[in-house]
This record gives sequence, structure tokens and C-alpha cells, in this order.
Amino acid sequence: MRRLFLLALTPLFVGCNGSFSPHYYWQAASGQFELWRLARPVGQIGADPATPQTLRERLALAVEIRDWASREMALPDNGSYRRYADLGRPYVVWNVFAADPLSVQPAQSCFPIAGCVSYRGFFGEADARAYAEARRAEGLDVHVGGVPAYSTLGWFDDPLLNTFMHYPEIELVRLIVHELSHQIVYVRDDTEFNESFASAVEEEGVRRWMMRPGKHALRAGFERNQRIRADFAALVLKYREALDEVYRSPSSDAEKRREKARLIGALGDEYAAVRERDWGGFRGYDRWFAQDINNATLASIGLYSAAKPAFTRLIDASPDLPAVWATLRELAALPRDERRARLDLPPAKEPTR
Repeated sequence: MRRLFLLALTPLFVGCNGSFSPHYYWQAASGQFELWRLARPVGQIGADPATPQTLRERLALAVEIRDWASREMALPDNGSYRRYADLGRPYVVWNVFAADPLSVQPAQSCFPIAGCVSYRGFFGEADARAYAEARRAEGLDVHVGGVPAYSTLGWFDDPLLNTFMHYPEIELVRLIVHELSHQIVYVRDDTEFNESFASAVEEEGVRRWMMRPGKHALRAGFERNQRIRADFAALVLKYREALDEVYRSPSSDAEKRREKARLIGALGDEYAAVRERDWGGFRGYDRWFAQDINNATLASIGLYSAAKPAFTRLIDASPDLPAVWATLRELAALPRDERRARLDLPPAKEPTR
């Protein structure tokens, strides 16, 4: 769902796309420092008599997951997720996605260390929405999404946060494994690679977690949710690809806009049918479909799932996860098209406009 690299020293640098904004870098730095200020060691919080028992139990579970992830999945063993911060808000950051009205390729935001990513993140919701409005005024499609967690890629120790501590056990496993996997490999200027890889690792992590003693009862719920999650991703990607074909066609802009409206309407209709026919009325994605569905909204989903099957195949082919991590580091060093070819992925599509 759901990810942003914010380096506390970014106010000292200018983004490589030249879009330097002192306010943006200041909010990034101050937001990161606020996380560190609020974070306390989990053991200290657990020993505090004022800590609610429910939070104490959730923190103990999170630490168990975190230790297991390093021990059994060869994910980094460091100070990440060994401290806890209550931010007093539902999300840690809000990501803003933008895309041309006739392209499903998201606009890039570029930074000196993280490279270019397909979104821009803000610690304050008001800042995110103000930036979104500015991009919308430029004529772009815009999507704003709250994010419960992000990774500093191992540069700093990321804390556990109130924004996700209430998650069900399986979802907590997903999140911790996903964020730790970003510390294994990170490719500059390739958000799809980074997020699809982490999404594949999180699913492998959940499967392994459910094999532990006493965890088998989680399987039925996981398999149902996994099927629904896969159906949702496939549905969105189906219409994203259909729109991409329209935008790349020789049709006039007016014709493309009419077809865009028709396809987005058809997406909503098919979702309603799938929800009732295949999901037994499960309404977990109603909120997503209730928002403005546009190119930026669709792009935000594709980043996390489009290339995931390639990474799943790589993980399934070898039970030795350290060897898989080594292979991925080798792939990360390759040029983008060569990297995608090695993963049996089609060449990356460039923006149409």
C-alpha cells in the first residue's frame, strides 16, 4: 500500500528535477525528526504501568514478527521496529500521485539520494492536498493517499507506529516484512521494481509465518483475503492497460477523453459485479472506488502489483532467501531494460505526453 523515502538532510540538497521547494524539504526534515523525538524503546513502553494492555500485547507481537523476519527470512537485523511512536494521526505521510490526463504513467519526483519516485510524500495532510490542488490546476489527474508506514531504506532505524499497530496479525506481518525488504535492495528511479519486489516478499513472509506452530488457523482468512486482493489488482490493471492502449492510439484527444470516461465507468460497474458475484458482498474496496478514479489513482495501484509475479517466480525458484537477495542486488545494478528482460518483464513504457 502504501511507501516514501524521506532523508532528514534533504533540506541541504536540491532535487535532481530542479523543483526545489524550501517548504517541502523543511516539512520532510521536521516530520522525520518528530518521529525520532516521539519514538521510545518498546521495552520501556511495555514496562510503563500507564501503557494499555492491548498496546503492550501488540508491541510484543510486532517484536516477535520483527525478530522472526531477520532470523527466518534473512531480512536486516538492526534497530528498525524496536521503538514505538504514537503520532496522534491515522497516517504517517500522505502520498500525492499525478499523471497527465491522457497517460497512465505517473509523474516523477526526484531527489538527490532516493532518486526519482512516482509520487511525492508529505507529513501533513493539508500540505499534501495543497500540492495536489496545485498539480490539478496544471491540468493533471491527481490522487492523494494516506500511508501507514514508509522505509528510510536502512539509513535510519524506522519505528513502529500507531498508524498500523491495530492491524490484524497477518497484515502486521505483511507490513513489517514489506518495509524491511526495502532495506535489502533499492533501485533508484524504478518505483515499480522496488514496490513489486517488496510486495512479493511480504506474501512469502506471510506464507512462512502461517507455517509456524499455532498459526495455521490464520490460513483460511488469509487465503480469502489474498484471493480478493488479487482480484482487485487484476481488475484495476486490466483497465489501466486498456486505457494505456487508448492513450497510445492515433485517436484524437477528444475521442481519448470520451473512451477514458467510458472505461472508468465500466471499471466501477465490473467492480460492483465482482463484489457481489465472487466476494460474497465483501465491501472492503468500496471506499477506494468512492473516490475520484483517474489516471493517477490507477497508477498508484499498478506500482505495487504490475511486476510482482516476476519476483514471486524468483523467490519460488529457490528456498535459499539470501541467494535470492544476492541475485536481486545483481539485477539492481543493471540498466533498467536489461533488468526487466532478466525478470521476463516487457520494456518499461515511457509517458505518452
